[in-house]
Amino acid sequence: MRALLQRVARASVQVQGRCVGEIGPGLLVFLGLDRDDSRELGTRLLQRLLAYRMFADNQGRMNSSVADVEGGVLLVSQFTLSADTRKGLRPGFSSALPPAEAEPLYDWMLAELWQRHPRVAAGEFGADMQVSLVNDGPVTFLLELS
Repeated sequence: MRALLQRVARASVQVQGRCVGEIGPGLLVFLGLDRDDSRELGTRLLQRLLAYRMFADNQGRMNSSVADVEGGVLLVSQFTLSADTRKGLRPGFSSALPPAEAEPLYDWMLAELWQRHPRVAAGEFGADMQVSLVNDGPVTFLLELS
């Protein structure tokens, strides 16, 4: 399971020209689900991303989490994070969780995120999405759990 976290001033996602999710200051989270990922890993990832210290405290140091600053979280599924890029010029996706298994896990993680955090938005699983963001910093981290 991989989550690419980007600290943003704002972010939104559109599907077929309509906005399906947007946030102000907070985290844009691109989520990649791999074979063998589970709800247990999802719980650990959610706990970690909500507590990950990547926002400035009063001294300007990255000591605050998205929960501390009451920022938004925009969750977007992105199977390309599961790509194997170690060889050749074309990514391989054999390690990605198949869509029929990934969608229920993504939906469960989104529901859990809603229960844990007050400001949540999301993209549409499997849709062709256009994501707009203003990266704040820029600050970007890749969280990987296995």
